[in-house]
Amino acid sequence: MKTGTATVFIQHTSASLIIYENADASARTDLHRFFERLVPEDEDYYIHTTEGSDDTTSHLKMVLTRTSETIPIGQGRLALGTWQGIFVFEHRNASHRRSVVVSVIGV
Repeated sequence: MKTGTATVFIQHTSASLIIYENADASARTDLHRFFERLVPEDEDYYIHTTEGSDDTTSHLKMVLTRTSETIPIGQGRLALGTWQGIFVFEHRNASHRRSVVVSVIGV
């Protein structure tokens, strides 16, 4: 495929997809710290905590981000910027198995 679009979709409500800094891992550390401050765990007003203290917070973080990204394809490659990467942004404290669906349209 030379040109088109790729749509990437994550099938979960406690993780999201992001296009983010790809060169320096400390940028992702800062992102996680920012979201921990924005949506802290263990607030006494959270009701949905059946699966643990990160239950509500993982869903709130997903709502503030995205579950899909559409990326142009040019010259047979994803047309991401030099420092961009596509990441699964996990919002749970423990690792989980995640499913991602990719749909590619083009010529």
